[in-house]
Amino acid sequence: MRNWLYALLVFTGGCFLGALSTSVKLAYGAGFSIPQITVSQFFYGTALIWLVWLFSRKKRLTLKQTGVLLVSGIPMALTGTFYYFSLQTLDASLAIIFLFQFVWVGALFDYVFFRRRPTGQQWGAIAVLLAGSVLAVGLLTDGVQNLSVQGTVFGLLSAFTFTSFVFVSGNVGKDVPAVQKSAVFALGGLIFVCIVFPPFIVFEGAGAFGAITWYGLFLGLFGVTLPPLLFAIGMPRISTGMGTVLSASELPVAVVLSAVVLRETVGPVQWLGVAVILIGIVAGNVRLRRRCEVRTE
Repeated sequence: MRNWLYALLVFTGGCFLGALSTSVKLAYGAGFSIPQITVSQFFYGTALIWLVWLFSRKKRLTLKQTGVLLVSGIPMALTGTFYYFSLQTLDASLAIIFLFQFVWVGALFDYVFFRRRPTGQQWGAIAVLLAGSVLAVGLLTDGVQNLSVQGTVFGLLSAFTFTSFVFVSGNVGKDVPAVQKSAVFALGGLIFVCIVFPPFIVFEGAGAFGAITWYGLFLGLFGVTLPPLLFAIGMPRISTGMGTVLSASELPVAVVLSAVVLRETVGPVQWLGVAVILIGIVAGNVRLRRRCEVRTE
């Protein structure tokens, strides 16, 4: 596979994730609740990734390895849950901004767990990211009137849990085939979601199960199945820095869809903030040209 195809897979995975917030908002508009949306998403997403697993390379896992991978899927489930709670009280174009704070949260994790202090380059990128976030959420133009405490808190929590998922993904089950690893992660997320939200919740409401199926299939395919699979294929072949930049395609896709599909108001200042955030992400990975060579060893 050519180098640009691996990069395209990661970029596409980010775009798929960017479509989730709009879909969830539409599901809210159709009368569905967070438990119904979340359970159906993980049910269908897990079923789809396990279908892929049937035709992929497998490795025999010990009970301990399986348990660790299952638990490692919990941050993925928490990210979706927190993010969807945030979407209840925030516009999709705002909630995604709080999720994207994972850029500086990742630097915090590096310091806490590995005692790696941010470099001057990283500090600069974080400063640019925060400045862009201030513009993107409209603090300079609208103040805090478009923000809610609940939405802000859950949005920031989703950033922390997303960073946790990235952390465990890179440090757990390194020798496990990518598809198998993603499948067990998804199963762990499904089990956790079914513990938090009773599975039969999807049957509530007249014809709810049939209608929620379409939302569940979409969210499961583009949130649980495809992005982890595309990242698992593409990420090992490109640099981490390049992967971060390419997966940032989630941000503009989410904002564009919120404006086009949901008719949310996205002003020039907010667009400027989105652009500044993307610049901050690139600025934190200025050595991309040297690092993005395909790893053939």
